[in-house]
Amino acid sequence: MALRENGVKDLLGLEPLSIAQIETVLDVARPMKNLFTRSIKKVPALRGKTVALVFFEPSTRTRGSFELAAKRLSADTLNFTASTSSVTKGESLIDTAKTYEAMKVDFMVVRHAASGAPELIARAVKARVINAGDGSHEHPTQGLLDIFTIREKKKKIEGLKVVILGDILHSRVARSNLWGLTKLGARVTVCGPATLIPAGLSDVFGPRVTVSTNLDEALADADVVNVLRLQRERQQGDYFPTVREYTELFGLTTERLQKAKPDCLVLHPGPMNRGIEISSEVADGPQSQILEQVTNGIAVRMAVLYLWSGPEGLPANRPEAQKAAKAVHTSLKAIS
Repeated sequence: MALRENGVKDLLGLEPLSIAQIETVLDVARPMKNLFTRSIKKVPALRGKTVALVFFEPSTRTRGSFELAAKRLSADTLNFTASTSSVTKGESLIDTAKTYEAMKVDFMVVRHAASGAPELIARAVKARVINAGDGSHEHPTQGLLDIFTIREKKKKIEGLKVVILGDILHSRVARSNLWGLTKLGARVTVCGPATLIPAGLSDVFGPRVTVSTNLDEALADADVVNVLRLQRERQQGDYFPTVREYTELFGLTTERLQKAKPDCLVLHPGPMNRGIEISSEVADGPQSQILEQVTNGIAVRMAVLYLWSGPEGLPANRPEAQKAAKAVHTSLKAIS
């Protein structure tokens, strides 16, 4: 992650962020969400700024969420689609980024199938680079919106038991959630087939992360279960015998959810494979926060764009981070 003297230039992952910085984004997202209740859901905070949405992979929620977040802050947006760009003619990743920089864009929101692609771009350009998901590395804004959803409903993160269920090995969402949740004091259990759980998680995250291959045991006393999509497009090997067997052992059903606490929240980053990793009854049930996650994603991405728009990026220390959060509350209150 590129650093400046007083701030963080780019959002490439949650791993390098401090607790104060993560909490600042969550704190700023709250008043951003309050804007949704107004008749006019737009503020001039980023008027004159341009956000380039540079997506080399398909996306519905993340692209749409970032575009709407930018427009609600009065920024202009520029859409890039790999299949209709000069990439098809052999243009390199850096040349594409340099082209957008020459257009004087302020942000590049980058999604790419290769882990590390946003960081490569961030080193080459002066514009703010926001990672919208890179390979199996991280998806920081998805992690932030998941944590925001949990904190909004549970009023805290510290001490909660959060189960991350499914394909941990290929999941950038899981990695961002692991970094963010453990920093904020949650106890995380990752659960899935042994072949889909990376080795050495305990070495990286310590005692706050436990590994289980038994779903019933993992769900016991859970406050939150975050169900991951089975990413068959990223799997190059036979990690389990059949999809049917995966569903029988690790699919979240109403019966299995009863093992968790009665008020356990159910999250899913989408898109869902209904009937595979999650049943329709659970996905549409009273404990599901899946559609609320989509709403919260706009607020969190508004907060990210706002906070990273300053001259130094996201403040690097707690006093400056808290000052930034307070400034947002004050400014939004003044125009409400």
